[in-house]
Amino acid sequence: MEPLTAYPLKCSGPKAKVSLVVNVASDCQLTDRNYLALKELHREFGPSHFSVLAFPCNQFGESEPRPSKEVESFARKNYGVTFPIFHKIKILGSDAEPAFRFLVDSSKKEPRWNFWKYLVNPEGQVVKFWRPEEPTEVIRPDIAALVRQMIIKKKEDL
Repeated sequence: MEPLTAYPLKCSGPKAKVSLVVNVASDCQLTDRNYLALKELHREFGPSHFSVLAFPCNQFGESEPRPSKEVESFARKNYGVTFPIFHKIKILGSDAEPAFRFLVDSSKKEPRWNFWKYLVNPEGQVVKFWRPEEPTEVIRPDIAALVRQMIIKKKEDL
């Protein structure tokens, strides 16, 4: 279980990555489809240039009742995910985690359910967001383009 501070959204230098930040939940009708899609995206584009950053949250339908360690175990055992899963947080209201507040403020889009996805470039800017029902086919081209831009920039900087 990684603390939120292990992956600041603003980052630069050779280790900067494209990130897909997602609020996740284990007991939601969208869990299976979304965890499998996130696993596929992480496998396809990561881990050198891209990472899914999962934040368990229990603010929507109380669909993440498990403690943080159990959430991680559940996702790894049932879906084989390898991306970072952070401690359970609040993403809405006055107790919202600052990193998620940054995503919401930057995108002007507040999650209304589990599995909202925010695409963040290596400079820490939110460049796009998706609702939970968006299929992987819609998300993939934007991730690919951002990863491609990042690789080209790194080659130019050499």
